[in-house]
Amino acid sequence: MVRIRLRRMGRRNRPFYRVVVADSRSPRDGKFIETIGHYNPLTDPATIEINEEKALKWLRCGAQPSDTVRSLLGRLGITDKPDTASGQN
Repeated sequence: MVRIRLRRMGRRNRPFYRVVVADSRSPRDGKFIETIGHYNPLTDPATIEINEEKALKWLRCGAQPSDTVRSLLGRLGITDKPDTASGQN
């Protein structure tokens, strides 16, 4: 299964994350299919940038977001789109 999840980057105690589309069997920081955005929790307020078109494309194709990515998409209003709620095109 394909998942939309976070990939940890940065140095020790200074993390930032890339939002990537990856196979669910690959390791957290391993091989991925595509980068669709980034998330930096250390800024005030936290910086969230996700390419909406790419995220919607992968959600329509059946990619499952992780719990954290689901909440980030909700903050940006991406999961509120009518065509992603039903999971149909």
